[in-house]
Amino acid sequence: MESKISNSIAISFYLLLIINFSIVESSNKIHAHRPCKTLSFYFHDILYNGENAKNATSAIVGAPAWGNLTKLAGQNNFGDLIVFDDPITLDNNIHSNPVGRAQGFYIYDKKEIFTSWLGFSFVFNSTQHKGNINFAGADPIMNKTRDISVIGGTGDFFMTRGIATIMTDSFEGEVYFRLRVDIKLYECW
Repeated sequence: MESKISNSIAISFYLLLIINFSIVESSNKIHAHRPCKTLSFYFHDILYNGENAKNATSAIVGAPAWGNLTKLAGQNNFGDLIVFDDPITLDNNIHSNPVGRAQGFYIYDKKEIFTSWLGFSFVFNSTQHKGNINFAGADPIMNKTRDISVIGGTGDFFMTRGIATIMTDSFEGEVYFRLRVDIKLYECW
């Protein structure tokens, strides 16, 4: 009789362990979340080329020994550091009223392929949005779409996190490009 009771206790104990492990295992799975906010903007970058100071919204502030500060370096622009203060619009027209500014920098970081690293903020001060959204990440420019991290924000975007999908919407040589940025925020306060 005692052996039947101890067998029942042992079986019950093992069943509880199995159930407990399966609960822990299922809680470790990643659940797909829906974004709490989605936004789309365009930003327009006009690189200073030595002749367009009036219209330029970005400039080369660092260059490798073989480069200069008015023309992008060879070898996929490797080593160039560009600082920008670009208008943000709701559509792809550069003459639309800006809803904010894209402010930050990008560094061309590879000789072999055309790629950069981005660190910037969307700074808003309009009736629709106040505050900023901060971004950082690698930008493999030749890919049709690229994802970078939304790493925080202030104001309406306090402590937000998410993903920004970047697409090159237009470019004109080395002087102008327009990016479409689709933002999905997964942490909204």
